[in-house]
Amino acid sequence: MTADQTAEWGKEGPKDACGVFGVFAPSEHAAKLCYYGLYALQHRGQESAGIAVSDGTSILVTKEMGLVNQVFDDGGLDALEGHLGIGHVRYSTTGASTWDNAQPTFRSTPGGHVISLGHNGNLTNTRFLSGQLQDLRSARAAALRAGGILDQLAELPGDKCSSDSDLLSALISETRDELSDGGTMEALQQVLPNVDGAFSLVVMDETTIYGARDPQGVRPLVIGRLKSGGWVIASETAALDIVGASRVRDVEPGEVVAINADGFTTARFADARPKSCVFEYIYVARPDHMTEETTIYGARRRMGELLAEEAPVQADLVIPVPDSGLAAAGGYSAASGIPYAEGLTKNRYVGRTFIQPTQSLRQLGIRLKLNPIVDIIEGKRLVVVDDSIVRGNTSRQLIQMLKTAGASEVHLRITAPPIKWPCFYGIDFPTRAELIAGGLAVEEIRTFLRADSLAYLSMDGLIETTKLPASKLCMACLDGNYPIPVEELQRKDGKAVMATLFDQA
Repeated sequence: MTADQTAEWGKEGPKDACGVFGVFAPSEHAAKLCYYGLYALQHRGQESAGIAVSDGTSILVTKEMGLVNQVFDDGGLDALEGHLGIGHVRYSTTGASTWDNAQPTFRSTPGGHVISLGHNGNLTNTRFLSGQLQDLRSARAAALRAGGILDQLAELPGDKCSSDSDLLSALISETRDELSDGGTMEALQQVLPNVDGAFSLVVMDETTIYGARDPQGVRPLVIGRLKSGGWVIASETAALDIVGASRVRDVEPGEVVAINADGFTTARFADARPKSCVFEYIYVARPDHMTEETTIYGARRRMGELLAEEAPVQADLVIPVPDSGLAAAGGYSAASGIPYAEGLTKNRYVGRTFIQPTQSLRQLGIRLKLNPIVDIIEGKRLVVVDDSIVRGNTSRQLIQMLKTAGASEVHLRITAPPIKWPCFYGIDFPTRAELIAGGLAVEEIRTFLRADSLAYLSMDGLIETTKLPASKLCMACLDGNYPIPVEELQRKDGKAVMATLFDQA
């Protein structure tokens, strides 16, 4: 394991997508509702947090690097006055982790139109979209020159976009500028059909909030109703629950909705071609998130039950790797009859680690976040249930730590099939060369991890737990079948990567 990999424990595992939240509530304080909604979505991104609000006439945005409770306090929230707003928590998959790329974005145009945007997902045709934006700017500059306004300028000044989300917000706002009739809703309907990739969006102008989802519906986006009569749009149902909103339905793939003083309206910008991300079920979403077919908790518990059926083993205890392994470990225990115990204790206050450890501390690795309970595991044959193996370094450290603490055997059970392919739709999986299952067979992985046995859940078993047909799931990280076009891949340091305008530093 390199120094960079061990400097932050979380670099081994999969990184979450972002979280978005929007609210229209004339009798409520929108910023405080956004705050609590983002708190419920903090697991989806821990790099930055931001809230944009409007009182019906102007938009004010506050965003900063850090966790939600680090970015906002009572005084700051009180200053964000307004009855509609959107919020965002970010993990960067396109564009560097900097303040400039924190969201919501804010865009104003020479025509006086303003929008703010929060994006969960990843766009895959940024070069094409950038060309469209430049065409818009060039056409506007030509029109102004024809009117004698820009006689001395070669082109209209325009700032450079710093992420795919920033590019999308610029394209929407400047398209809105070009529409003689219509507004943000019409601009969204004009722009979004040309956008490839995964996007669950919350957007706002001065009077309206909007929600939109890509035609595949890769990332979740749900609509809720407040008791006061207001509306909420959020990445997960947990964010509805925390503000007291009842679930109405999902934003449909290829749909855009608008909510303002005139009510709730909807339009379709593309036919639905559902491909929900299977990794939302395995790892990303909170266990209390509800899809239309199941709860994430129910799906994960069933994963454990099926693992016990597919990969039984003689053992004394089943223990989870917290937190994503908890439900599955319970399912494995129930189906196998092997007692369940929480043999690992989790430090829930680690967060992101910015201080580089010394060499001696670096070797402790996983102990920053997990520590074995010796009284429980000493002398026991363990079934350890986890959600996935990415590079394999953390799993190897975990097994060594358990054996050092006295476990006589460690049998690793994984609630996903082997991850063999990178994700281009919002989960930060590395290139295929860095994925341990990209080049090694299961027995070779077991040898590297030094586990007594290793088994993954089958593809059929995983699909069954989601209660969706395989045709409605994106499983590209597992099978290499990408349902959305990806811009031409290029070689970088001997590895295939997506050709993005926004390579991270």
